[in-house]
Amino acid sequence: MGLAFRYIVFAIASTLANLSLQECVFHISPIMPLATSMAAGTGIGFVIKYVLDKYWIFQDESAGHTEEIKKIVLYGAFSVATTIVFWVTEIIFWQVWQSPGAKYGGAIAGLTLGYTAKYFLDRALVFNGR
Repeated sequence: MGLAFRYIVFAIASTLANLSLQECVFHISPIMPLATSMAAGTGIGFVIKYVLDKYWIFQDESAGHTEEIKKIVLYGAFSVATTIVFWVTEIIFWQVWQSPGAKYGGAIAGLTLGYTAKYFLDRALVFNGR
């Protein structure tokens, strides 16, 4: 399986996990369902994407716990930056059209932009030992 294909498949898997959890949380959260669902989805997406990127995209083998923590922090910082793109896009779509379809369309558009930028950041600055 080629690198680009794997990255796309893993981004889709992470996105599906993100959106699935968002859908569940959105319907059960008694307070701020939009924000709560977005935070929960983003959390699960982060964990899944980090593990897949580390082992299957960048074949990273960290030298130890300290190096791994540094990578997670840097990966997390880039995740925050690209998540802002994702959230802003999702919120804009929701505010403009106020429908579940628009919310998830915005999420998919934002995640696509974010994952694309994140790949290049991670390749250059997080998992650059390859």
